[in-house]
Amino acid sequence: MKRVASGLLPMIAVDRRASQPLHRQIYNSFRAAILDGRLRPGQRIPSTRVFAFEMGVSRFPVLNAYAQLLAEGYLQSRVGAGTVVSGSLPEQLTSSGPMGARGTTTRVGPRLVSNRCSLLPRKEDLPWMALPGPFRVGQVAFDQFPLHTWSALIARRSRNANGECFRYGDLMGHKALRQAIANYVGTARALRCEPEQVLIVNGSQQALEITTRVLLSPGDRVWIEDPAYRLARDIFTLNGCRPEAIAVDAEGLDVPAGIRKCRKARAAFVTPSHQFPLGVTMSASRRLQLVEWAQNSGAWIIEDDYDSEYRYESLPIPSLHGLDSNSRVIYIGTFSKVLFPSLRLGYIVVPPDLIDRFVTMRRVMDLGPPTFYQQVLADFIDEGHFARHLRRMRVHYGGLRQVLVESLTNSLGDMAEVVGDAAGMHLTVMLQDKFRDEEIAWDGARQKLALWPLSRAYMGQPRQGLILGFGGITARETPSAVRRLRNLLVGKLKVASSRRVLGGAAAERMQALSG
Repeated sequence: MKRVASGLLPMIAVDRRASQPLHRQIYNSFRAAILDGRLRPGQRIPSTRVFAFEMGVSRFPVLNAYAQLLAEGYLQSRVGAGTVVSGSLPEQLTSSGPMGARGTTTRVGPRLVSNRCSLLPRKEDLPWMALPGPFRVGQVAFDQFPLHTWSALIARRSRNANGECFRYGDLMGHKALRQAIANYVGTARALRCEPEQVLIVNGSQQALEITTRVLLSPGDRVWIEDPAYRLARDIFTLNGCRPEAIAVDAEGLDVPAGIRKCRKARAAFVTPSHQFPLGVTMSASRRLQLVEWAQNSGAWIIEDDYDSEYRYESLPIPSLHGLDSNSRVIYIGTFSKVLFPSLRLGYIVVPPDLIDRFVTMRRVMDLGPPTFYQQVLADFIDEGHFARHLRRMRVHYGGLRQVLVESLTNSLGDMAEVVGDAAGMHLTVMLQDKFRDEEIAWDGARQKLALWPLSRAYMGQPRQGLILGFGGITARETPSAVRRLRNLLVGKLKVASSRRVLGGAAAERMQALSG
């Protein structure tokens, strides 16, 4: 016989000293919970036997209360599924939240929030950030991930689970994973680091938050690439820092311009291996200039190396951290692009003398990352699956990138210029100034195209363009998606041309009338 899982015990108050009978108290409490929305349609409630035991009352008043609720349609009894809240209650009787049956709340006094909240822009529902269509930035090829291998490692760890999985873990992260990461970045990214310097975090966003809190104080100025990833900029703003927009050209961050604008900045945030969003690689001379500036001024360099594993026209570029002989570079890495983003695992390579400071800050924030998936990832790396996966994905993404570049070149012609396609999982299409990229992005969303407008990434004078991800699109889908993009651009040109013609005709008519 199939066993039905018992529902959660709701907050029901029973007072034996009250004049009201127990069955009526139970009935009223359930009815109020349903009408208030605390118990949702379809939600399972405990059996009469379990409820009576947990509440310490006889089963008879519980049976009477349930019978009344069933008779009035508040509950439904399903064979093999237990008793659930009815899904057919009139909408006006139920609430979608804690507002109560009459749909009103009582608010007394001011509802103050921190000044920090006002520093950040309100969250917008932007289609290019959520639409799972062609060209979405940051989307990986999930169908290429070795799920069978990953599942086998999870199953093995689950069968052999010990107490370490269930206790609070090391604040720095699982030791075996830190060792595996140290070996990897030392070999593939030319970093000089020991496992003791590796701090495991919940992705690069948290890595930057911790780093900012440890190294910077409110009022400190920070060089930010312009354009740049908006959420990174928001972290500095939230912590009271003053972002200084430094232009990016064909060689990456313009270090001389940064020195002229703000020589005494306390830090520089850079993506030197594959700049986001323009995709350029910082030249060797600029790297040396940046390291020299940091050493001479006592500033920090925060290096976000988010997808440097994927290069298509040359070998991977060594990290900026590898040039640093004075421990001025904080290196941030993530597994979101090379594996999958929901894993939420990244890492910081911390200078030896700052380890205690980073650990102290980490303890205040979240007491360390979950241990289980760190163990699985350590196995994935140590047993060679990670290296094989990277090799396969370089070939896969390289093929997607080639098809996309060829399609864009053939379809768009001189309407746009492709830049930043030598590495990573996205490229940028630079548009002529007569286009408005955000307008195109909204129109593209209606055609299921996730087009990220480049202008939104600028702090200073914006340029018009579209950031196109190619990790989540197939080679077969690409030409069709590019044709839809071309049709959008051609349509915009026709509209602009017709406006100019109409505007000119109107001017001629006005001139004739005035004459």
